[in-house]
Order: sequence, then structure tokens, then C-alpha cells
Amino acid sequence: MRWLLNIWRTLTKPAKYLTLGSIGISAFLMGIIFWGGFNTALEATNTEAFCISCHSMESKPYQELQQTVHFSNHSGVRATCPDCHVPHDYGRKIARKLEASHDVYGWLFNTVNTPEKFEAKRLEMASREWKRFDRDKSAACKNCHQYDSMKWDSMSKLAVKQMKRAAELDQSCVDCHKGIAHKLPEMGTARAPELIAEVGRGVSGVQVGQTYFTALTKPLFFNDKTDVEAGTLNIATKVKILEVKGNRAKIGIDGWRKKIGAGRVIYYDFGLNILSAQLTKDAALEEGVIKTFEEKEDPMTGLKWQRVEADIWTDTDYLLTDLQPLWDYARSTYSTACSVCHTQPAEAHFDANTWPGMFQGMIAFVNMDQDTQALVQKYLQEHSSTFDKSAH
Repeated sequence: MRWLLNIWRTLTKPAKYLTLGSIGISAFLMGIIFWGGFNTALEATNTEAFCISCHSMESKPYQELQQTVHFSNHSGVRATCPDCHVPHDYGRKIARKLEASHDVYGWLFNTVNTPEKFEAKRLEMASREWKRFDRDKSAACKNCHQYDSMKWDSMSKLAVKQMKRAAELDQSCVDCHKGIAHKLPEMGTARAPELIAEVGRGVSGVQVGQTYFTALTKPLFFNDKTDVEAGTLNIATKVKILEVKGNRAKIGIDGWRKKIGAGRVIYYDFGLNILSAQLTKDAALEEGVIKTFEEKEDPMTGLKWQRVEADIWTDTDYLLTDLQPLWDYARSTYSTACSVCHTQPAEAHFDANTWPGMFQGMIAFVNMDQDTQALVQKYLQEHSSTFDKSAH
């Protein structure tokens, strides 16, 4: 009983004007008022009317949504902005609201307030949303669309095959359904934004004598000063630094070329159509650029090949010391993007020279920028049955 008496004395002990009990009750009531006000504000900012009150959202994304089945359909059920872009469970909803401070910044500084600015940022914004959807396996989509509730007998055979595999993997919906509510960004000339977000711009300072791997397709130059391009250095190509001047490096590219024409294309190895670099005709014929070594005839085609080394210049950005991050990204991209129509073949299912034709047939059905296309194709070729003998 003594401890109860002590609590009572504490609560009834006079403060300057109020008892501690009165202060506690007042604090409790103020907490309720604050919490109610906070939730009211939270819900007010979680409406479509609030989302499109910003002109840049109303003029582009909302108009695009109005043209889709998510806005108008035979069932009369429609998705609003928060349905897709704000998590439904409370904890993740609060985190998403904190992330939205980035949007407030964009609104204040007119980041996307014109159609031209919006299109310039569309890929960046879309990539950020796709990554968020992938992170939670498209939980927002699955609030309405559930694999367990799908009527398989009302689908086409192809759709059943695709969707049942997706259900087995609990696959993220945006792996296959990008662009379902908004216009897709132009990916053809993009520079692998999701890859660069992971690997950055490469090492801060390259060292002479060290070897590196290219994180993007890069231009080649005749020397350390000119802007005249001498060709293209392919993504995921191994190079050796021979000399550094400012932000340019003279690199050595080892490989093979077909002894035909100017011999402009350098391949990864003898008889394998794995691209390392393509030189311009002038660069291929310029003295000192290409050194030639032994020759071999390909028994499959009868063509003669030469082992070569090309010494040429490129910028020092997007060079990595480790190839594995590129392969990890390529493997992940292949396993998601290329499962749209069917179960994708294992990397070692084809040999290195068969993969390009097979892969080019696949990418017509996916939204993939040119650098990512080149990286995934190279990943498949270098992990093909040509190198993985266990597949034989």
C-alpha cells in the first residue's frame, strides 16, 4: 500500500499553479488532439485531389492515367494516385510521406513544371518508382490484383503460362507491366540509370598499369585532346591503362579481329562474336593504333582471325576495378525482364555465338536501354555453354 500512497502523493504534489496529475491529464489530452490533427493532415495529403493540385502532376501523369483501364473500365472500379504510390500499411505509409519531401523540393524549384522538363526527368522518376515497386513485390498492385483470385480458365493459354509462373515466384507486377498507367520513358538512348545508381561513375583515379572494366559503352578518341571520335568501347570490356593525361587515359584492348576489310571490330576471343570495341575505319588504318600478332583460321567459317592489341584513348569515367557488380546487375535484369513471355533459358543453354540472335529476338518485348541490352547480351555470352562446360 505504501507504493500506492507514494504515487498518490506525487500526483497530488502541487506544482507552481497545477498539480502533476493535472499536468499529466492535460498532456494526454493534448496528445490526442495532436494525433488527431496529424492523422487528419496525413489523410488530407493522401487524396488524388491533393496529388493533382500540383500543375506538373495534373498536366502530365494524371492525363495519361485518364487514358488507361485503371481510370475507366466496364466494372467502374478505378485506381487513384495514392492507391498505387502510397503504401497502405501505416509504418511504410509514414516512410513514404517522408520520402515525398523530395517532391516538395521539386515543386518549390519548378523541377518538372514544363512538358520539356518533365520528359527530361521522366526516366529518372519512373526508375525510382519501379525500384520501389520491385522492393515490395508490387504490394500496391496486389491490394487489388491477387494471384489466388485469378480465373485461369478465362485467360488465353499464353497468359495462363505467364501468370502462373509469376504466381509461383510471387513476382513483382512491374517486371512485366511497366507503362500500365503512365507513358513509358524513352529508353532507347538512355544510359542505364539503374545500373549507374548501383555502380556510380567508376573509380576516382585510374592508375597506369592497372586493369579496369567499362561500366558503360564509351567513346574512343585518337589522342588526349581531340573530340573526334575514333570508335566505341563496349560495356564490360577489360582494358589496361597505359598512360593518363587529365581526364583521358590511353588504354590497351586485347582481343581478336576477323581479317576482313579494315578489321575495325575487336572481339573478346578467337572465333567468338563477343564485342569489345569497334574502331572507325580511319582509326583501324592509322599507324600505331593496332598491333597484330598470330593468325588462326576458324574451322567453322573458314575466316582468318588475328590476335591484336589496340592502343587508343578514352575518358577515365565509368571504369571499374571489379566486373562482378556488372554481372550481378545483368543477371538480375535477365531474370526479371526476360521472363515476360516465357521461362527464360539458362545462361549455359546456348553457346556464345548463338546467344546474340536469341537475345535480340527477346528484347523486342521488353523496355531496355541500349547499354543494358549490350551488358545483358555480353553476360549471357560470357556465361554460355562455350565457357560453362557443365552444360554439355
